[in-house]
Formats: sequence, C-alpha cells, structure tokens
Amino acid sequence: MSDTGLTLQGKRALVTGSGRGIGRAIAEGFAAAGARVALVSRTASEIKEVAAGIGHYATAFVGDVSHTPSIPALIDEIEHEMDGGLDIVVHAAGIQHRQAAEDFSHTEWDRVLAVNLTAPFMLSQEIGKRQLRDAREGSHIFVGSLTSHLSVPDVVAYTASKSGVYGILRSLSSEWSSRGIRVNGIGPGYIHTKLTEAAFNDSDRKQKMLARIPMGRFGKPEDLVGPAIFLASPAAGYVTGQLLMVDGGWTAA
Repeated sequence: MSDTGLTLQGKRALVTGSGRGIGRAIAEGFAAAGARVALVSRTASEIKEVAAGIGHYATAFVGDVSHTPSIPALIDEIEHEMDGGLDIVVHAAGIQHRQAAEDFSHTEWDRVLAVNLTAPFMLSQEIGKRQLRDAREGSHIFVGSLTSHLSVPDVVAYTASKSGVYGILRSLSSEWSSRGIRVNGIGPGYIHTKLTEAAFNDSDRKQKMLARIPMGRFGKPEDLVGPAIFLASPAAGYVTGQLLMVDGGWTAA
C-alpha cells in the first residue's frame, strides 16, 4: 500500500456517524489502513460495539455534533485521548425527512439542515482552525449525495443540505488548500442503510431506482471505503475541491 500512497499509517482520523452504515464502514476501513480512529455517535451502545470490534485502533466518543456549542470541547477530548491533533475528518452523520414540499415541516427543515449542513461545517471549522494554527496538513471529507447534483421528490431539506455540502467543500478548499488542508467529498448513490430503509421497502420505487443505475445494483456501505481512504491518503495529494460520486454511474447516465 505504501508504494501507491494508499496508507493512513500514523494518522489520526475522526469519523462522525460511525455507529452504523457508511460511517461505520469507513471507520473500520480507516483502521485497517493504519489510522487511529475517533468514533463519534449519539448512540453509546452502537459506537462502543464498533470500537470493540475494531480494537486498539479505535476510541469511542459519545456526542451530538449538531449541538455546535459543544464541538470545541469534543475536539479537546479527542485530541487528549489520541495524544495529538486530528489529521482527517469524515462527516458521515446524517438524517432524512420525507414530506411533500408544500407541507414540509419547518421544524424538520431546521433539524435536517442542523445535522447535515451546519454541524459538518462547524466541525471542520474547529478542526481546520487548529490545523492552520499548528501548520499541519489535513484532509476533510464531506458526504454528499445524488441530491448534491439532482433533485429527488419529497426530500427538499435533504436536497438543500447536500447541495450546500458541495458548496462548503468547494469554499473551504479554495481557502485552505494553499495552506495544506485538502477538502473533498464523497457522493453516495443509493446505499442500503437505515437512512434509506423507507425507499428500499417500497418495491415499486426500488425497481425504478435500480433501473436508473448503469451498474445494475445498489451500493453497500463498503463501496465507500476505498474512495474515502483514497481521498484521505497521500495518493490524493493533488485532489481538492472535488465531490467524488460513488453511485454506480447514476449521475453520469
């Protein structure tokens, strides 16, 4: 792995939403690639189970990143436990709410944007500030979506948040890349996780979605691991400001 630069040996990484789904798969993959991984989730039982499975490469931290005033203290705790500053952050925490646009709840709008858009920015802002202060290189990886590029019915807040994520990563890349911090994103297609369970339980909708995927299959959380390791690693040393779509060809069709 070291010949290609696809290694995270000696790096410290934070993965939010790592108690399940995409976040869990990426955290496990980062540890396998040599990184020490801080796992963050609101659900203690889930995050502790994942950390136990990974072993000494992982440390669990129970926290809600959407409660932005607590972010500096959370990063202080992580840095203390990991004996140093973070090199990598992956923003995998996310939520969804389905409702027709004309009826969309204002409360749910605020909740979806708080978790999917505001929290990732505030977390990267805090980590990036510390990396810039210490003149350390970094890699920040946001998780976008098909809806970063196109529309899907009944998820207006999710679409707004994931479109905004694409804007944030481009802006941060423009401001930080000359100072050693690369900022990129991964855009998953339809990956079978708890977040997408409702869509997969609708047989008609499921078949329509499948028909739009050139590769002819839905994705698995493990499909995101290789792209995440690449973007976090020295192999992507000249890659910044990009949203890498991992969607089976959906957005290219």
